[in-house]
Amino acid sequence: MGKEKNKVQLFEGKNVRAVWDAAAEKWWFSVVDIVAVLTDQEDALTARKYWNKLKQRLKEEGCELVTNCHQLKLPAPDGKMRLTDVADTEQILRLVQSIPSRKAEPFKQWLAKVGSERLDEAIDPELSINRAIQNYRRLGYDEAWINQRIKTIEIRKALTDEWDKAGVRQGGEYAALTDLMTRVWSGMTTGEYKRHKDLTKENLRDNMTNTELVLNMLAEVAATEITVARQPVGFAESAEAAREGADVARDAREKIEKNTGKPAVSRLNAKHLRRLDLPPNETPGIEG
Repeated sequence: MGKEKNKVQLFEGKNVRAVWDAAAEKWWFSVVDIVAVLTDQEDALTARKYWNKLKQRLKEEGCELVTNCHQLKLPAPDGKMRLTDVADTEQILRLVQSIPSRKAEPFKQWLAKVGSERLDEAIDPELSINRAIQNYRRLGYDEAWINQRIKTIEIRKALTDEWDKAGVRQGGEYAALTDLMTRVWSGMTTGEYKRHKDLTKENLRDNMTNTELVLNMLAEVAATEITVARQPVGFAESAEAAREGADVARDAREKIEKNTGKPAVSRLNAKHLRRLDLPPNETPGIEG
């Protein structure tokens, strides 16, 4: 596991120990702490016993939550670092479904609602686009940015369709090609780019300026056109097309920077982009 950062988070007014896994870009939460909150257990030992019994029942049911349960060293009440069962967000949401609790009920209702929405979107994909637009509006993005962001989804889909045809595997190979293209056109890996914007788990594209979105789209459009023309087979050949597509966007970035005297890759992130009371290119206290 990559570099981790311990943190105590508040949930329902109570402490929940958590660890940020920088390599996986996810939080790991103490299962015992979550159980204590949802079952109103003040005593850690009682919460641990509850979790042990629940874990046994889930194991008998063949639940993957138990099979894939991780352990990490977290600070105990006595100050020592002790191995503790931890789960990520998806696993915690699965755990919530197995606990009969007044506090767990709102989560169960939310999960049911999300599940229903996803089924609707599978039947009519346009619903997911409309929902994304509404969410971006609710978060405070302006219409020009939203239009650009929705376009990036279409462009990305066209590229990944070509990767699928070439036999590129979703997951690791997709991520590797994306990282390659980001590094070429922006001069930074995806991880470096996110740190440049002071991001952790957040979606990088949701934190890009209009200029950055356009440059990223240019890289992906060019890569798609090159891929269609060459019909690569496998990861290595697809990577070459991806690199050449990103080269086009890099050249455009360098020209923009030469003509404006400013870096095209900005430190601005969503919390600054959503300041609707500011002019498009004016954000106090942020440079680059």
